[in-house]
Amino acid sequence: MERQNDYRQARWSEPLLIELSDTGGTCNTLNIPEPLVAVSIPDVIARKNGAPRLPELSRLEVVRHFTRLSQMNFGINSGMYPLGSCTMKYNPPLCERIAGLESVRNTHPVQDASTIQGCLELMHELGRALCEISGMNAISLQPAAGAHGEFTGVKIIRKHIKETGQEGRRDELIIPDSGHGTNPASAALAGFKVVVVPSDPNTGCVDLDALKNVVSGKTAGLMLTNPNTLGIFEKDIKEIAKVIHDAGGLLYYDGANLNAIMGITNPGLMGFDIVHFNLHKTFSTPHGGGGAGAGPVAVVESLAKYLPKPVVRMDSHGKYFLDYDMPHSIGPVKAFYGNFAVMVRAYAYILMLGGAGLTEVSKTAVLNSNYLLRKIEKILGTKLSLEYDPTRPRKHEFVLSATPLGGVKPTDIAHALLDEGVHAPTIYFPQIVHDAVMIEPTETECKRILDEFAEKLKTACAIQPGSPPKNTAVGIVDQALSVKEPRLTWND
Repeated sequence: MERQNDYRQARWSEPLLIELSDTGGTCNTLNIPEPLVAVSIPDVIARKNGAPRLPELSRLEVVRHFTRLSQMNFGINSGMYPLGSCTMKYNPPLCERIAGLESVRNTHPVQDASTIQGCLELMHELGRALCEISGMNAISLQPAAGAHGEFTGVKIIRKHIKETGQEGRRDELIIPDSGHGTNPASAALAGFKVVVVPSDPNTGCVDLDALKNVVSGKTAGLMLTNPNTLGIFEKDIKEIAKVIHDAGGLLYYDGANLNAIMGITNPGLMGFDIVHFNLHKTFSTPHGGGGAGAGPVAVVESLAKYLPKPVVRMDSHGKYFLDYDMPHSIGPVKAFYGNFAVMVRAYAYILMLGGAGLTEVSKTAVLNSNYLLRKIEKILGTKLSLEYDPTRPRKHEFVLSATPLGGVKPTDIAHALLDEGVHAPTIYFPQIVHDAVMIEPTETECKRILDEFAEKLKTACAIQPGSPPKNTAVGIVDQALSVKEPRLTWND
């Protein structure tokens, strides 16, 4: 079962394209030029200092360059990617091909609505599907990422407070200490005071007594994900919702962990008022390098009027249009209508799987998580400890503590796993678990891969502290130095 030392990452001494460029040179590679179209550039935007210095290479040279770079990188096509909470779930090539169709690539955002009926229909139907998945009533597809969706949702809370005559009084947003770091950042950016509620030391869920103590007439709402960042389902979610609603606040759902509950339950049934989705995590879009993503926000009926404008609607003749006539809207949060290609991937993914398929995704994600957790416990015993009620099943992910290992730290485990051809799990998060190692196997890995990962984790936990990876293109990075002295240009 165990396959040690069968992974070697390429290590090319690869120059940049500008350094490879052979200005004025020739190349024997067949390079059929594209037809040239004469374009008249207005003087006001014409470059005054001559042509830009661009690389001059053949197509084959460019292909080889990026192929070599990809061989020095790690991706889902290389091996398992157990990054907790923020994992890129699954990106079928079919979704990529559909998003790359000419009809998608060449659509311009300022075309008249009559010329983009197919695009508008796709957005409209995607919105309907997401509302059904979440139990919400209305949606905006405009936000560009999860944190952007958070900010949009929090702005909706602020708009609701203003329009109900409570501005200046309700200025506090409650966030669990296990919440994603973007939650308090979004709340603060929208002008709210952040109130942290602790997790119950036994269950890992929101401490109900502590929540009741911090809720007041100043409470604007609570930001929460369920299951939470520990992979634990908030069993008291209905009571939590009642506490917030009785105080006049709104309940906001962080959709980072939605892939654990699709088709089984939904935020609407739990009592949430606002939901954001991470289309780039749960619904098929590569999210490496920070984008592009999409963070649609869905709301209950009473909050629909506050959504960013425009929203896609269908008129009485079955035609789709962009509705800008929304006097109560918080206003646009992104240029035009959102990241359309990401929406195309998500819609294709949902259509491929259907409702039963999405439910199976969640069931498999939870099964894989619990199987891997128990496998690790069997192999490693108490060397990695499961914090907060270890007898209770987890959902899509689980968080272990590396503290019992003594000198071996989460960074050592991460380096060792990379050396074995597995991407590192999330480490040192959430902060309520000391020396945290957060693992999410996702729904796509088979039993054999999970067994191999458990064995590789066992090897990683026995590593000599501080050992650098030997099989990766880059060894240990000086993170402090990279922050203090970043190399921001190619010729630094």
